[in-house]
Amino acid sequence: MRIGVISDTHDQLPAEVAALFAGVDAILHAGDVCSAALLGQLAAIAPTTAVRGNNDRDLTDLPEVATVELGGHRLWLIHDLGRLLAEPASDGVACVVSGHTHRPLNARRGTILYFNPGAAGPRRGGRPRTVGLLHLHGRTLTGEIVEFAAAADG
Repeated sequence: MRIGVISDTHDQLPAEVAALFAGVDAILHAGDVCSAALLGQLAAIAPTTAVRGNNDRDLTDLPEVATVELGGHRLWLIHDLGRLLAEPASDGVACVVSGHTHRPLNARRGTILYFNPGAAGPRRGGRPRTVGLLHLHGRTLTGEIVEFAAAADG
């Protein structure tokens, strides 16, 4: 199973994301969507779960935290990892997906994978645009950060 992970789009979904997420089984958006229409674009690629980020004031239907079961793995989805109030291992969580920092993270702490796809939206501080892929094979869960250049970047 392959999961597309995206965050901090800030109402910009580069066309390149559709190709990067081609064939994924699901998409997780870790907040700062800034547009319900953008969620519709992602849902046209694969079933999409999203959480509310600090810039999603108008998207009040989005939860602040979501628990997702995919391929036999429990994942938590939250925008700002600093707002995580519980210990993931105590809830059987295999992966915590977050956004907010615009900096990719793919690191294991004990048995938990902490995964931040970085930002797919507007570039900040010279950082590249990135998305993530989670690969779920049986009991194994691994993450991959994918850098890409958008046509809008020139």
